[in-house]
Amino acid sequence: MDRSYLFAPGHNLKLLSKVFDAGADAVILDLEDAVPPTEKETARANVASVITTRTAWVRINAPGTELADADLGAVATSAHGIRIPKVETLDDIRWVTDRAPGKPLICAIETAKGVANAFAIADHPAVTHLALGGIDLRRDLGTGDGDVPMQYARSHLVVAARAAGIAPPIDSVYPHIHDSDGLVRQATHSRDLGLFGKSAIHPAQLPAIHTTFSPRQNDIDWARKVVEAFEHAGGAAVRLPSGEFVDLPVADRARKILASAHA
Repeated sequence: MDRSYLFAPGHNLKLLSKVFDAGADAVILDLEDAVPPTEKETARANVASVITTRTAWVRINAPGTELADADLGAVATSAHGIRIPKVETLDDIRWVTDRAPGKPLICAIETAKGVANAFAIADHPAVTHLALGGIDLRRDLGTGDGDVPMQYARSHLVVAARAAGIAPPIDSVYPHIHDSDGLVRQATHSRDLGLFGKSAIHPAQLPAIHTTFSPRQNDIDWARKVVEAFEHAGGAAVRLPSGEFVDLPVADRARKILASAHA
């Protein structure tokens, strides 16, 4: 699974030439919020050209709009997948799939209505990921800053994604580029809630994101002990020397940690 999703505005040719070499696990070329209204057409043409030779997700404008219709007309064939902003209903997804059939979708949940409908959204067969749009969701809900106001939304998306059998949700961007400690705190909090991966707005944020969403050495050491003990017991429940009880769910979690570390 990808740990980082680095955004680049489609109208900025300088950034488009650098974003693929910045070290992100995945790239999202933006046609929406980061692009001024006067630059939409330029951004669309730039991105359509770039994705003929490079692999990238494309964030389109709001579904149902003329801008989004033009976006999909230009990029639907060549984009790796489509990130849909402000998804609220299944109609938003159907509108996109009618114009981009067969493409994987990241659905950004950025409003209260989107949170309320997250289970249905995650269950659509074209959807591979939910993504938290924390800044817009805070504005819609009228909440304060920090992680506490978003904790319910994060956990709700985790449960919706798991129930639908898709990948864990992608966490929101952290807007304070020079605050690495704050980025690590938020990413760690999100990881502990069950999200995996985080959107980024600057390459400087990538090392912290990658470190946070990579297995920690103490987790890997624990997982090895668990798997070894469980297999030695022939798949029966067993107690570790530390006193921890290990059964099948614990062993499965340990195997997932080792698989992630190997990846």
